[in-house]
Amino acid sequence: MNTPATMTSFAQGMRLRRPWQIPGRLLLTLKLGEVPEHIPGLRAVIGYGTEKADHIDGGVIDRLLRHHGDVFRVTRLHSARRRRVERSVPGARRFDDVEQITGVARVLRIEVRDPAGVPALLQALAEVPVVDRVCADHLCHGPFAGPFAADEGMADATRVDPRKVQDPHWARELIHLSQALAYEPGDAATVVGLADTGVALEHEELDARLRAGFDSVDLDPALVGGLTLVGNYRRRGNEPQDEVGHGTGCAGILAAHGRDIPPGGAGACGLTPVRVLGAALGPGDKRFGVGALDNIDAGMKRLIDLNVKVINMSFGTPESALSADAPRPHEEIIRYALARGVILVAASGNSGLDERFYPAAHDGVIAVGAIDRSQQPAAFSTRGGHVALCAPGRDILTCGLRGYQSATGTSFASPFVAAVCALLASRAQRRAWPIDSHEAREVLVETARPFSRAGVEGCGHGMVDAMAALHQLDRRIDRDMAEGSGHAPDEIEEVEPHPASVAA
Repeated sequence: MNTPATMTSFAQGMRLRRPWQIPGRLLLTLKLGEVPEHIPGLRAVIGYGTEKADHIDGGVIDRLLRHHGDVFRVTRLHSARRRRVERSVPGARRFDDVEQITGVARVLRIEVRDPAGVPALLQALAEVPVVDRVCADHLCHGPFAGPFAADEGMADATRVDPRKVQDPHWARELIHLSQALAYEPGDAATVVGLADTGVALEHEELDARLRAGFDSVDLDPALVGGLTLVGNYRRRGNEPQDEVGHGTGCAGILAAHGRDIPPGGAGACGLTPVRVLGAALGPGDKRFGVGALDNIDAGMKRLIDLNVKVINMSFGTPESALSADAPRPHEEIIRYALARGVILVAASGNSGLDERFYPAAHDGVIAVGAIDRSQQPAAFSTRGGHVALCAPGRDILTCGLRGYQSATGTSFASPFVAAVCALLASRAQRRAWPIDSHEAREVLVETARPFSRAGVEGCGHGMVDAMAALHQLDRRIDRDMAEGSGHAPDEIEEVEPHPASVAA
């Protein structure tokens, strides 16, 4: 029977499932070669006081914006990978071919004075020949909103004493992560990017385990649909300080020292945190992460340009909350990451339904569901044909804002898979062999172990097996090298792979 508190959480979760459009703000992607040089970058506007542009093309786009939205201002959302000292040309021309072709160089953030005209404006702009895609800017959440949102660890609501937790290593042992780390300890040159609520920078389990990160959150309390924002939500900067606990929980799974909890699954790999989600208050004053689509994509772009190899994304927008003709969130940034060879891992969602959340549902992203100790998919785990596989996601002992927490949700299953992907990337690097998101997914799927019961649908190909995945990658590399040498695979003697040698 549902208690009043449960029903309040359920109602709040249902309200949050509808992405709140940020009034008067839209994201417009122009077609290749159509971005004017005079439009400044958002980083220059925020960081150096550069004036926003008051026109785009001097033609049909400007007329539509003024007709439906009155006065408007525009910036480029992303900054070029190459700095001015590397290529001294105007900002719009500084982007390289990959940035241009994938679309990140062509995304404009537009603010109009009259938000009432935005629906008609979106329809009109979509018909303009030089427009590639256009959508309203909206908010994303982490933990995932929905009827099971209260199950996810938020802030200090699930603080635990790690000394009183029974079998704290169960999740690692279930997916053979300890054996995998003994075989491939990870490479410091392989860096995982964590796009989340930030991390608790002074946490004893994360001290000296983090690379320099940053904060891309820029929210206006008047434009977030009545949500109560707390902490730092207005000023971007270089301190990705967590005010929720969500990102810190993910970071512990990836990179903890292992003093009072199991050590991070990514081993010696680096971790770069970016705060793309600020903090808001939910039922019972529990904190959850909230971030604008443009804040998230801008943070992701910078992560990619810092040459991270794996990115974990434990946030999302349900497809059911988007109109049928609306572009799917994060399209350009996902294409850009894949083009740069980044392995993308995302939580499938916590709705318990068969549905698609983005970014998890994008092609090339490894969508991860959650299992419990019984090796069965958790009831809250979002299903679908796009889900690749599952990882432990219930009662996971990890870092909290202060101390430790027991975390539940696909948000915390995803970092386990991201950790395994970091080990795969380290192994590939050790053998001087390239690996991308598509191949990493293939390896994980090929080696996934079956669930404890048959007949499970929509939860991918089984449970991640870290050790089996590393062995499979070695076999793939051996086979490809044999084929490249002109020898048939069956002519190559089968040998047992050896663990990596690591200097003391």
